[in-house]
Amino acid sequence: MNGDHETNNNDQKTPLLPIHRSQSMNSFIQSIFTLKNLFTILGPLLCIFICLFVKMENAPSTSANMLGVLVWIFTWWLSEAVPMPVTSMSPLFLFPLFGISSSDEVAQSYMDDVIALVLGSFILALAVEHYNIHRRLALNITLLFCGDPLNPPLLLLGICATTFFVSMWLHNCAATVMMMPVATGILQRLPSRTNSGHRNQENNNFDDDLVTNFCKAVVLGVIYSASIGGMSTLTGTGVNLILIGMWKSYFPHENAISFSTWSSFAFPLALVIFLALWAILCLFYCRKGSSSALSAYLDKTHLKRELDLLGPMTFAEKMILTVFSILIVLWMTRSITEDIPGWGSLFGGRAGDGTVSVMMATLLFIIPNKKQPGEKLMDWNKCKKLPWNIILLLGAGFAIADGFRSSGLAEVLSRALNFLENAPYLAIAPAVCLISGTLTEFITSNNATTTIMVPLLIEIAKTMHIHPLLLMIPGAIGSQFAFLLPTSTPSNVVGFTTGHIEIKDMIKTGLPLKIAGIVALSFLMPTLGPMVFGTDKPVNNVSTNYLHMCG
Repeated sequence: MNGDHETNNNDQKTPLLPIHRSQSMNSFIQSIFTLKNLFTILGPLLCIFICLFVKMENAPSTSANMLGVLVWIFTWWLSEAVPMPVTSMSPLFLFPLFGISSSDEVAQSYMDDVIALVLGSFILALAVEHYNIHRRLALNITLLFCGDPLNPPLLLLGICATTFFVSMWLHNCAATVMMMPVATGILQRLPSRTNSGHRNQENNNFDDDLVTNFCKAVVLGVIYSASIGGMSTLTGTGVNLILIGMWKSYFPHENAISFSTWSSFAFPLALVIFLALWAILCLFYCRKGSSSALSAYLDKTHLKRELDLLGPMTFAEKMILTVFSILIVLWMTRSITEDIPGWGSLFGGRAGDGTVSVMMATLLFIIPNKKQPGEKLMDWNKCKKLPWNIILLLGAGFAIADGFRSSGLAEVLSRALNFLENAPYLAIAPAVCLISGTLTEFITSNNATTTIMVPLLIEIAKTMHIHPLLLMIPGAIGSQFAFLLPTSTPSNVVGFTTGHIEIKDMIKTGLPLKIAGIVALSFLMPTLGPMVFGTDKPVNNVSTNYLHMCG
């Protein structure tokens, strides 16, 4: 009986084996032909095709190799077929293998003063987050703007201004993630749409549309203020760091763009765009009657209760704020003006912004937190959240900029762009800003957009015989005008997931905001730019003929 039973079982299983193998083979084939795997293979294939068949006249062979490597890297970046941090490391092996740069030269791009600046800033940001200083600061500032009687535009200004300020020192996404719970915590006191009908019967002054619009204004204000605030300082976003890194790489004999220099130009620009944002939000979402509709639900009680739950400031919080404040002062005073050189002159110009960034971050591992004996403000376990993906992306951007120049590809593009020589600057700068701002809506990474655009803009500037920063800055800042789609930046994703806004709300607000940003940048670049960046002075291989073009 048992033998017969076993035989029957075997008889039943044997015919199924080919079917299982067929299914496994189909699954294997399907796994190979997934979209990501196709892009993974497409990158190297395109690179090999370009290296073998694309010939450039009067150019070294490395120019075609560099173009092929660029296509390979950007194919992986844009499709995310390979994780972006891993793709960012690919120049370390691609450039030596294709004869573009030596391994030592490429590796140096991944650790310079700009990278040191980022590392120190991120460690300080992690300390701020660990001790909940960001929530205390946000609640205190927002509490100041929650007046009695309630003024919705003023409260909206307070929330947006707080986000703007925080984003000046933290990464845009980190600032959004930090401020969104504070903002939505305020909105939770408002009645939901599902209960609005009943509430309308009890209180004729309540208007559901006014409440809904105010919720949209708050969420939109947070995500856009984070992007705008990040423009104003070097540490606010990776785009600014990529820009100054490429400037130093392409023009090593020119004055480096310091923290204070950048802020002297970018902060007024960001402030103008921020005020435009507030005006747009008030016009579209804070209509007449909002105060009476919201006053019964928004007061200082909610904010005070959250602040009380944090308790009094601890020694650790005070010390971190002190270290952060000293760092900001050191950043702003290292290089002030030609007449007032700043403290950097005491060290013969050898100290950079990254020097003090790492130095002040190191203090966090030395100063005790007075919570546990022997415990410091920070330890390395708390640094496991360091965003290495951003650091590697910055390094890749600098490596590409160096390879662009050393391979001869920059000269090839310069000759190809001769037709732009007679184009007026006043027309091309807004166009560059618009193109860069449009690309970043779809590329989903303004860092990647900047890495693509800035080397090209440098060559266009040389072709037009104008100062490179006149195009580099509009291209880099324009890439941060990603206001239209939820997927344009991580900050937009954070706001979209709250459920308070839709794509049409982002387009409704983001389009006029993008236009305002382009207009402001196009006006300030030829006016404030020469005073801050010296764009009225010649640069190596660049003449001042643009003065005639600008009229």
